[in-house]
Parts: sequence; structure tokens; C-alpha cells
Amino acid sequence: MTKPKLTIVIPVYNERGTVMTVLEKVKALPVSKEIIVIDNLSTDGTRELLETVSDPEIRVVLQSKNLGKGTSVKLGFAMAKGEWVIIQDADLEYEPNDILRLLEHAERTGEVAVFGSRLLTGNPQGMLAFYIGRVVLNLIFRLLFGAKTTDVATCYKLVRSDIAKRLRLRCSGFDLDFELASALRRLGYNIAEVPITYRPRTIAEGKKIRPMDGVKAIATMLRVRFQSRETLMRPVTAL
Repeated sequence: MTKPKLTIVIPVYNERGTVMTVLEKVKALPVSKEIIVIDNLSTDGTRELLETVSDPEIRVVLQSKNLGKGTSVKLGFAMAKGEWVIIQDADLEYEPNDILRLLEHAERTGEVAVFGSRLLTGNPQGMLAFYIGRVVLNLIFRLLFGAKTTDVATCYKLVRSDIAKRLRLRCSGFDLDFELASALRRLGYNIAEVPITYRPRTIAEGKKIRPMDGVKAIATMLRVRFQSRETLMRPVTAL
């Protein structure tokens, strides 16, 4: 089997209303790919929908317990066979066609990591509290790691698979987004950005981020900033 260009990791928890639409959009992307869907013991019928999926490009993993989004991402990275790996949420806040823009930029420039920024365009930003949180967390990230990013909290993080697989990531929740970015910068990798489309949803519509997640994100960034580089990445022989 030819190695796919891209692995798309989709962590899922209670997204019955959107997950199949997301899969259709991702499946339609004109790129050699594999799609890894990891369900964290959904209770709203999502799991039953995923059990009906039969497609050679899509691998469905049904967790026996909810181990958190971060754990799903780490599992997806470990399973990835593509040259590049990216995270895709199972809601419709992000537009999967933007993935092609990240991939094109990475291949054209040779960057190891390309993030999709919601703040580089005139996207709606949803609740003010969420917007302020994104700005503050990004400012802290920039100060700690000398980065030029505008949106470290974005879901769309494209990373070269050989690098992603070697990262020793610990987080099991939403804080993994910040651990991944922090580890890349701590190891000296540049993070490029391209603008993406964003359609924020509300808590009533299923948004799962809460204020405590921001606290955990800050703690994670501080921990990685002062962690030795040797402990952040596995040697090649360990893969």
C-alpha cells in the first residue's frame, strides 16, 4: 500500500449531529489520505453511527472509556501512516477544505509545522470570553517561547509525522493542544500560520471548552518551557 500524504485524526465525543458531515467533507479532500476516528465512549448515538462506517480510508477506534481528547490525539499520532498529520474536530467549527491550504504551505516552504489561524481573517469569534481567552493564552505562549503565532489554541495543527510520532506528549485533555505547540517551539521548530475559516458554536450547541481548561493550558506551557529538551522527544531508535 502506498504511503498516504496525510493522516487526519478526528477525536470524537457526543457529536452525533455533525460527525458524519465532517467525515464526508474530509473524505472528499483531493489528497492521498487516511482518516483515523477515535470515539471516547459517546453516549448520544455517535458511536452507533461510527459503527456503520465502512471505508478503506477511514479507521474507526471505539474507546472502552472516555480517556480525553488528548489521549485520542496521541493514539492517532501513533497510528498515523501519512507523511503529515493533522487534528480535525468532529464539529463544524472548522472547514476541512482549509487543510489543503496548510498542507500546500508546508510542502512549499519546508516548514515542519503549520497552524491554521482563526485570527488572521475577519472570522466571527463567538463569545467574548472565549475570544479573550484565546488572545491571552496566545500572548503567554509568545512570551514563553518567542513565537510569532496568533492562534496557538487552534485545532488545525499540521505537523510532519516523523516529528509528531517522536514527541513525548503527556496531556490527556484539551491542554494537549498547548503541549504540542510548546514542545515544538521548545525543540526549536518554527510554527508557520495560514488563515482559516471559523464558525464558532456556543456551549448550548455543544462547545466543551471551560475556564479550567485555560488554567491547565497555562500550567502545561509553563511546564514545557522549563522541561529539558531531551525529555520532550524520543530517539529515532525508540520508534
